[in-house]
Amino acid sequence: MQVYLPLFPLKLVAFPGENLNLHIFEPRYRQLIHDIKDNGGAFGICVYIDKLMTLGTEVELLEISKVYDDGRMDIKTVARRVFELISFDNPMQDKLYAGGWVKIRDNDPRIPQSLYNEFLFYLKELFRLMGQKVELKPLDVNSFSYSHKIGLKLEEEYELLSMDKESERTKFLISYLMKVIPVLRGIEKAKEKIQMNGHFKYLDPLNF
Repeated sequence: MQVYLPLFPLKLVAFPGENLNLHIFEPRYRQLIHDIKDNGGAFGICVYIDKLMTLGTEVELLEISKVYDDGRMDIKTVARRVFELISFDNPMQDKLYAGGWVKIRDNDPRIPQSLYNEFLFYLKELFRLMGQKVELKPLDVNSFSYSHKIGLKLEEEYELLSMDKESERTKFLISYLMKVIPVLRGIEKAKEKIQMNGHFKYLDPLNF
């Protein structure tokens, strides 16, 4: 499926289902948001990592929360579908902002229950070690739900966005968590040792 979208390049990855609040200040993007508000439709956030990347996310405008005296605005949006950029017109005809044809990518949401359970286990352990109280409700959590909160680099977030299967994304995140969690556990043990300094210690006798 191909659609033509107004485009908003940003140095971020918008994951499907994510609520994204943005502060709009450039005249071209103020025009884009007003056009979306007046005419409906969606726009695309294109990922920019040193250059314009081929993938982005279709975004729906939920509301313009505030308009400042100088024209700047705060908006609320929700990310919907991942797309692949086919063309990039900068600017669109008779507009200040860019646009282009995009191809909506397929997404396979299927995932084995055992893999999903393993993912939840590691995700809960990560948040425990980080001291964050996060309630993870099964079925409400997917590979995109907390991927902005686990320390992925922008390039890693983009790699996750490029995967079309939920099972593939979940395996990618499990692999990442299995690398990060031992490091956090090591820090936790170091903190415990530091806290013991200055206290009486019981030492096991050595036989030699």
